[in-house]
Amino acid sequence: MGLGSARRTVLVTGAAGFLGSHLVDRLLADGFEVVGLDNLMTGDLTNLAAAARDPHFHLEIGDVRETLHVYAEIIFNMACPASPVHYQADPYATLTSSMLGALRLAEHARQRRCRIVHASTSEVYGDPLVHPQTEDYWGHVNPIGERSCYDEGKRVAETILMDARRHDKADTRIIRIFNTYGPRMAFHDGRVVSNFIIQSIQNEPITIYGDGSQSRSFCYVDDLIEGFIRTARADTFDSPVNLGNPDEFTMLELAEMVMEVAGRRVELVKKPLPPDDPKRRRPDITKAKKLLGFELTVPLKVGVARTYEDFKQRIAASTP
Repeated sequence: MGLGSARRTVLVTGAAGFLGSHLVDRLLADGFEVVGLDNLMTGDLTNLAAAARDPHFHLEIGDVRETLHVYAEIIFNMACPASPVHYQADPYATLTSSMLGALRLAEHARQRRCRIVHASTSEVYGDPLVHPQTEDYWGHVNPIGERSCYDEGKRVAETILMDARRHDKADTRIIRIFNTYGPRMAFHDGRVVSNFIIQSIQNEPITIYGDGSQSRSFCYVDDLIEGFIRTARADTFDSPVNLGNPDEFTMLELAEMVMEVAGRRVELVKKPLPPDDPKRRRPDITKAKKLLGFELTVPLKVGVARTYEDFKQRIAASTP
């Protein structure tokens, strides 16, 4: 089953979220009939403003933890709070969205023989002891910490979908997403890119947790969505696969880049590092390159500039 030009139906769970809405827009542009499912726990309907004007988009308010009543040839599962602020606000909802959502999708894949593309996360690697992280690394995760509702929920979801793949021949495809940023990120989601940009726009001190030497890889949203499209299109797929930026940046480097884009310097304020916060995180994307021909096209500075302008416009629009 490939992604062709015929108008076929796809389902995107978590459609009103940051990543889900960008995926919806791309699928509509590629000529698909798109059904979006979201319970609006963290999703924002303004993210779907463009999609809502397209007659080939259909939004359903619903929950991935419940039985799906939509038939689609391909389901992209993006449903789960994904930022620390959101997923720690209701740990039970976070855990069950991952676990029960995967169970419902596995059932659907068995019965309908559809393709599932599942958004997992680099958080399954925890605070890694191996660097960079390859897909065969099992991770170093605290099962009882503040982040475990998300980390362990995503790990269990992978188990469920891999078992469905092995035992029922279900076409389930797992993508491990590394830090992704871009327009439509929530303002106060606790992610470092959005935090730095908002603080810079409002001329406030930029908050650095720890000494600023901890590092992340940052992937622009358009590049990530291209990876999801290629995953769905591939004739064969070997789960799981990392998607992200193989280049690594420290928090201090990111802060300098944001201030350069903003054209102003602000004070840097250091605070204690949160519990279980990984010191380093960077994907090995050798597998994605081989299977999908995945390559990044948007440099970090270009993506930060685009994101900064989006935040600036939205903040201005929301200010009386």
